[in-house]
Amino acid sequence: MSKRRLFIAINLPESVKKKLLDYRSKWPDLDPKLIRWTGKFNLHITLLFIGCATDDEMYDICNQVKLIGKKHEPFFLKLERIILGPPDKNPRMFWAQGDKSQELADLQTDLSGVIQQKTGFRYKAFRPHITLARFRAGLLKFLPENVDDLLEAEIPVDSIEVMESVLKRTGAEYTILESVELGG
Repeated sequence: MSKRRLFIAINLPESVKKKLLDYRSKWPDLDPKLIRWTGKFNLHITLLFIGCATDDEMYDICNQVKLIGKKHEPFFLKLERIILGPPDKNPRMFWAQGDKSQELADLQTDLSGVIQQKTGFRYKAFRPHITLARFRAGLLKFLPENVDDLLEAEIPVDSIEVMESVLKRTGAEYTILESVELGG
């Protein structure tokens, strides 16, 4: 029985993706052997990583996400900074980080509660971010001590997606399996 690697995400509008991709121009000389920038089509906010699921489990998850999506109204999420992430750990990524949003926290809590009931998996604390790049530890010596750039972007959150992630040598490839409108 084959399984799919699933997660639930908020995908970004083109204007926000462009703003995030423009950030790369700030670092033109970074060694490409030490850093892998996230591709345009892979920029998103992960609400919940589910892991491997069978087709039957995937259909059940999609149905649960539809029910949860109906209970939540659309909202906006503001992105404020680009930082090294994860904070308070050994940073290995550039992150776009947003403001603390009660609507986002409530949506993620509802999703993780239902999926936890289905899978039994306990989820770690939610830290909303967009991964702009992953890098090797050796890259840190080429960066200033404090990488903290202001960012002004607003994301309309009017849908969430159940996504499949297929890992390849060139990086993960994502496919939308189910798109769920909020409040619908």
